[in-house]
Amino acid sequence: MKQTAIIILNWNGERLLPEFLPQVLANTDTTLADIIVADNGSTDSSLRLLEKKFPEVRVLPLGENFGFAEGYNRAIQLAGDYRYVVLLNSDVAPAAGWNRILEQFMDSHADVAAVQPKILSYKEKNKFEYAGAAGGYIDRHGYPYCRGRIFSVVETDRGQYDTPAEIFWASGAALMVRRRLYLDAGGLDPQFFAHMEEIDLCWRLQLAGYRIMAVPEAGVYHLGGASLDYTDPRKTYLNFRNSLLMMHKNLPRSVRRRKLIVRRLLDTLAWGKFMVSMDFSNASAIIRAHRDYARMSRSYNTSPATDLLARQPVDIVSAHYLHRKKTFKELR
Repeated sequence: MKQTAIIILNWNGERLLPEFLPQVLANTDTTLADIIVADNGSTDSSLRLLEKKFPEVRVLPLGENFGFAEGYNRAIQLAGDYRYVVLLNSDVAPAAGWNRILEQFMDSHADVAAVQPKILSYKEKNKFEYAGAAGGYIDRHGYPYCRGRIFSVVETDRGQYDTPAEIFWASGAALMVRRRLYLDAGGLDPQFFAHMEEIDLCWRLQLAGYRIMAVPEAGVYHLGGASLDYTDPRKTYLNFRNSLLMMHKNLPRSVRRRKLIVRRLLDTLAWGKFMVSMDFSNASAIIRAHRDYARMSRSYNTSPATDLLARQPVDIVSAHYLHRKKTFKELR
């Protein structure tokens, strides 16, 4: 049995599959990995297309749309007893040999729970892609940023982040993780539905004593925004709500209340920015995110002993907006 399963979660991907799946097949070392499409209750002709044009791909029909988080949880449970699983978005085209590079890195670093490749834009291949870039970090207030992307500022790839690096989170667009550790950690949080769930998972894996790494020798190209555009109020809602939930569940009780008060005050500044720009839909999304966080947080009854945010030196909001720092290298 091969030791890696590359799992593509599909939902109504009739348009994306014919473009991206052939590139996955062509550039993946299939002597090492099985390629699996887990279908999240598609209502288009995705399943017929897979059966007709891609018979070499294993299909797991999940029956309904469970969202990104629970969809992957179910697919990873059903796929089989692989050593590694790769969560690969349906709008990702990998570079040749990408999975071999990631697998070799994992084989030689037993203390690493998960890795991601360098993620570049499918449309502008010399630029990093928003969702992950060259590896994800988090600031002291719980805001995510990347090597190669700070808020909406995305860098051109000039090889400046081509060395492997320990990171805080690996992007769910192309994430290789040890299957047993994924399951032991509880997988992706289904309450999140979509967005920020991979950061939450990586946080929990670090609390368990493992490292997360970026391995830029491997590369993929990500279209991005295939499900929700970056400016979509639904995306704003999920990102703000899930970020608060993530902090609530992963911070010790002794610091949680104080840090969440600060974070919610900073979110109010984001709300004000949307209001000033007359973007009332996104401003309203932040209000709904905070309201629903207050309700949903009651279901989390445990907390860790370690505060990983205390180890984060960066205040990304002030660094970017007050001190005008635009790139990751300027933060260090």
